Amino acid sequence: MKVGDLEILPVIDGTGREQAREVLTAPGDDRWACHPEHLDADGNLELTLGGFLVRTGDRVVLVDAGVGRIRNDHYAGGGFLDALAALGVTPDQVTDVVFTHLHFDHVGWATSRGEVVFDRATYRVHEADWVHFVEAADADPGAVRKLAPLRERLETFDAEHTVVPGLDARPTPGHTPGSTTYVVSGRGQRALLIGDVAHSVVELEEPDWQATFDVDPLAAQAMRRRLADEVADTDDLVVPAHLPGLAWGRIVTFGETRRFVAV
Repeated sequence: MKVGDLEILPVIDGTGREQAREVLTAPGDDRWACHPEHLDADGNLELTLGGFLVRTGDRVVLVDAGVGRIRNDHYAGGGFLDALAALGVTPDQVTDVVFTHLHFDHVGWATSRGEVVFDRATYRVHEADWVHFVEAADADPGAVRKLAPLRERLETFDAEHTVVPGLDARPTPGHTPGSTTYVVSGRGQRALLIGDVAHSVVELEEPDWQATFDVDPLAAQAMRRRLADEVADTDDLVVPAHLPGLAWGRIVTFGETRRFVAV
């Protein structure tokens, strides 16, 4: 996919599965009963794990870095570097790694066994996430071990800014304190890489849903609603981080109902 002069390609690392009714909820009766097409036979929500490659000029940018070598009952990664290689990219060619947030399934290949994987890249994340996941007194030790090797290659930010021409960081807190959307734009086109602002299309179609993964559920809900309102019935593409196949789509209104339409 191209947006303006920038090429954006999915980089798939693996797959996750979560019991949908345990991780995404909405007021009222069983709202998942209205969305069976998004679940497997066991009521699981399938989550594709990975990130996106953005090429522009001499810059090779990764937006998120998959789940890494994790393999357990819920998550299975391991394919990220092979997927990059299939796109003609080696780790030493990556110039920038930017994170939508620092949950484990977005930073898996940032480091591996204590070593920085993309060792020529500059890493960027919102300062609030770095504090929450690494520097806070109650930070998870596993996250600290995973992320601490990045310190010497890390740049943090606390406001909107341009990463490279055509790729802008926009803080969208709620899912995590420093959750960030990356807006790709050019020639009148836009695509919003929204990370985990939404995990499933149901959150974009019916923004009163809440996710157990959200650090601040009410702020996350408000942010989803704001983004959905912004892009509804426009040509803007919305790119959540975990849709099956890392699908893109637009939000379209039919009467009083919104739908995510994959493209």
